This record gives sequence, C-alpha cells and structure tokens, in this order.
Amino acid sequence: MENYVVSARKYRPKNFASVVGQEALTHTLKSAIDSGRLAHAYLFCGPRGVGKTTCARIFAKTINCLNPRPDGEACCECESCKAFEEQRSYNIVELDAASNNSVDDIRNLTDQVRIPPQIGKYRVFIIDEVHMLSTAAFNAFLKTLEEPPAHAIFILATTEKQKIIPTILSRCQIYDFSRITVNDIIKQLETIATDQHITYEPAALNVIAQKADGAMRDALSIFDQVAASSEGNITYQSALDNLNVLDYDYYFRLDAAFLACDIPQTLLIYKEIRDKGFDSQFFINGLAGHIRSLMVASTPATKVLLETSEDVANRYVTESTKFSPRFYYHALELCNKCDLNYRIATNKQFLVELTLIKICQLLDTTTPPEGGGKETLKKITPAQQASQPTQQAQTTATPSAATPPTPTAAAPAPTDTPTPTVTQEAPSPSYTAAKTVAVSMPRILINAEPKATSEANPAKPEKKSSTTLRREPFTQESLLSAWNQFIADHPTQHVIISTMQVSQPKKINDTLYEISVDSEAQVEFFNAHKGEIIRYLRDRVNNDMLAIEVKITEGERAPRILSPQDIVADMVDRNPEIKKLIQTFHLGLD
Repeated sequence: MENYVVSARKYRPKNFASVVGQEALTHTLKSAIDSGRLAHAYLFCGPRGVGKTTCARIFAKTINCLNPRPDGEACCECESCKAFEEQRSYNIVELDAASNNSVDDIRNLTDQVRIPPQIGKYRVFIIDEVHMLSTAAFNAFLKTLEEPPAHAIFILATTEKQKIIPTILSRCQIYDFSRITVNDIIKQLETIATDQHITYEPAALNVIAQKADGAMRDALSIFDQVAASSEGNITYQSALDNLNVLDYDYYFRLDAAFLACDIPQTLLIYKEIRDKGFDSQFFINGLAGHIRSLMVASTPATKVLLETSEDVANRYVTESTKFSPRFYYHALELCNKCDLNYRIATNKQFLVELTLIKICQLLDTTTPPEGGGKETLKKITPAQQASQPTQQAQTTATPSAATPPTPTAAAPAPTDTPTPTVTQEAPSPSYTAAKTVAVSMPRILINAEPKATSEANPAKPEKKSSTTLRREPFTQESLLSAWNQFIADHPTQHVIISTMQVSQPKKINDTLYEISVDSEAQVEFFNAHKGEIIRYLRDRVNNDMLAIEVKITEGERAPRILSPQDIVADMVDRNPEIKKLIQTFHLGLD
C-alpha cells in the first residue's frame, strides 16, 4: 500500500510560480535574483501558514541553481536542485529557534558559517521562529549577521516581528507576507480536489477557506479532514458537521425575526443553536460577522469586502435592503458589548438573550430600544419637531379639561438611544396624547406638573398636595448648603460622595445648575443616583423646578498634592489623640 502524504506536504510549492497569494513578494525576490542584488540577511514575517519557510527554501534553491530558467525559476534538473529536492544539500541549513534558542546553539550556527558551499555560490541559513531566541542569543548573533562571509545568506522567519530586537531588524531586509484571501484558497482547493478525483460543492470549499483564516496550510489540513470523513465527496453539510460551523440559514432566520420584532422566535432560534452544541460566545461573534456582512453588502462599493461564494453574496445583497444603516451600527455595538462582557458574566445565557432582545427592539417603534421606561417612544418627523413649540403654546393658553391630569415621575435616565425625541425642559400645563421621554440630553430633568382642575369631575375634591409644584426662589448658597448636607447625611456612599465633594453645582439660570466631572464613568455613576440626589435637594430648597446638568471637563483640575503638614493636620482632625501624642513626645516634621 502506497504511503499517504498529507496535502500540506504533497502540494507544497516547489517554485515561485506555485506560491499562492504572494505574487508581489515573489516577483520582488525573482527580480533580486535576476539582477544579482542579493542581501546578506532577510526577515520573512507574517501569519502562520502563508508560505514564509516555503519561500525561503525556494529562494535558497533558486540562487544556487546552476542553470536558471529565463523566467527566474530554478531548473530543477541540475545537481544543486536535485540535492535540494532529495534533502541532501549541504548548502541549506535550517534551525528551529523554538527549540534551539540558547547562546550555544547560535555559536554552533556561526561556526558553520565559515564553511564555504560545496556546490553553487551560497550557503543559506534559515532560522524559523526566530522571535523565540533569547536576548543573549540575539546579541551573540549580531556581529555575524551584520558582517557574514560573502557566501553566507541568512533568512529569518517569524510570526511575531514585534518580539525581535531592533538591532536585528535594522540588519535585515524585511518582507511582510499577507494573509491568503478566501478566493485564492478556494482556487487552490479546487485544483487539488480535481487532482485527487474528489467531488465537491463550491459552498463546502468556501466554508473550509473561511475556517482556515488566511492560512493555506490550515486549509489543506481541513480539506484532508473533511475529504476523509465524507469519503471523497465533500458536501456543504459534511463540511458544517466536521468543522462545527454554524449554518448561514440560522442567521438569516434571525434576520426575519428581527424584522418582525418577534422576540419569542428569536429566543427559540438561539435555543436551537445551543441544543446543537454551539458555544454562545461563538454564536454572538458569528452574529456580529453576519450583521457586518449585511452592512458591507448594502453598498455596492463595499460589496467586495464579502468573503463568501457568489450565491451567498447575492443573498446578503438582497437581505441588506431590508435594514437601515442605523440598525447595523447599533446592532454591531450591542454584539460587541456582549462579547466584551461575556467572560465576566455570571449568567452567560441571559446576557446573550438580553442582547438579542435589544436587537429586536431596534426595529420596534412602540418599545424603547434599551427596554427601559413605561412611556412610548414616538418617532417625530422634522415637521412635527418644528410645530411642537406652537402646539405647546396653544395647550398652555387653553388647558385641557377633558382629561384629568395625574402626577408624572422624573424623566428616565439618559440613554444613547438614537430615536429622535423632544425634551421638555420647561413645565407644560397640559398633557398631550403620549408623553415624550428625554433620552438624548445628558441632563437630569423634571417634567412640570399642571394644576389640577375639577371641571371634568366636580364631585371629586382637588388634591393640591400631589399636583401643585413648589416654586419658591432659592439662592446658590442655599443649594450649596443642601448639597453639603446631603454629603454629611450619606457618609457610607463613598464613591458618589467623593464625586460630589470635588464637583459642586454652578448656576446656569434660576433653576438650572451644572456640575463638571472628569470621566464618562462618573457621569454614569452620578446619573444612577440622580433621583435620590435631586429629590433631596428639591426638598431642601422647596422648588420642584430644580434641574442639574452633568458634563465632562478634562484638564481643568490638577490633582492636589498634599504636603506632610497637610497629612498630619488631616490625621489630627480625624483622631485628636494624635495631637496629644505629638505634644507629649515633642514630635515634629524636619
């Protein structure tokens, strides 16, 4: 029985023309060989499986070929080429730096550099995974690398160029290998499948190429795996089953559920995916990739960014017309947040389900996208926005008697929801059909309450205590006094108290004040406690119209540096016994 050779070895390129996906780089190397402008040291860097070591071997064989072809390739017939093909050439020395990374290993290599070639002009030393060398080994290699003998050429290969010391980089010509595109991998797999008489479906080869992530060696290994399990008939389903890849159909089914705002169906599809054994983080990353593909397919100029087969690409183009660009941006942001929080989440399934619910609500015009608040978010056109002040003025002049007013709560916390809304900063004496929620301005706003009227139901007495707003004038000093009193009354809430101590309200107008903080995190934390703070302050100044705006100001306050005297004074204030100790033992600062 003939010995089986894996495709990654059997179809390893033997000349520059057979290297896949690196045309510009191989052309440069062939031109250097043809013109005789050879450097003494090269650095080949790039992802795994893209041909770095292969190109180094082809380069070594070509420069020692005794009868090079006119196109710059090796003849593969002379004694030097045959010795290379049979792996008995002494002109090529390979060193694996991952297992030979000490100073002694480099010294043994430099000793071999002195030996001239037996056949040909050059001895080529290929050091693979060179970034694994120790710092001492790098330093021992510097002198030889800078001034080697005329017959010595060094080719260093690495996947992590950033780990190589700058003194090595400055002595090499650097060639960056790029990831191999999906289309190039598919073409190579088609050639190999035809050569091995293996039938295939184009969609299956696309799945293999996607899974390889730009590495031809990985693609050939996956190809062998799928071909063996499918008995020489590579189908789309067999590729999915062997590679644990989620089918496109699941994501397109989710698209239909998103468009219908069908939360139950979305959660059922997610359950079906989990029941098949797919990891939830793998699913959410796949969903992000799917939404990204829809986004790039929505514009003809970016359609080339789709790395899929032609049939799937056309399906993406058709599906992308059903969504708006704003949906793509916010859905991608939600998927990204879910991925970032997945590792630290206690209930990971709930985190993914919550993300899917929020994505569904992006297209729901009757529910806030973030799921907060009881009020209905209304889509307001520009014409309605322009007419809103006029409508408010009319309702102010003629209060509605048909609808008895009821008290409203404070406006909900600001969110990053993109839905256009109208923010009511001044009190309105009547109600419209649907309340408007402030969701875009970073302020703590209180909606004004209209006075109660008994015209609609004269039999019921007025409840002035629950509908009349307090409007007593107050000064900035009285507000600061209430502000400091809140700090004194809440000594255990250290984070919010520390923020309030360094950020005191500044007057904007009679009822609007602002505070400045240093970061977005402080804004969010202050907003989380705004209800408690604003209610406390209104009770102290007896004015329900008080509103506070929070803004970020960078670079206005420099951190205070305490002197030793300040530290001692603070210690004495905290513990009077320390003062007695200083006086008793006559302690002091030098």
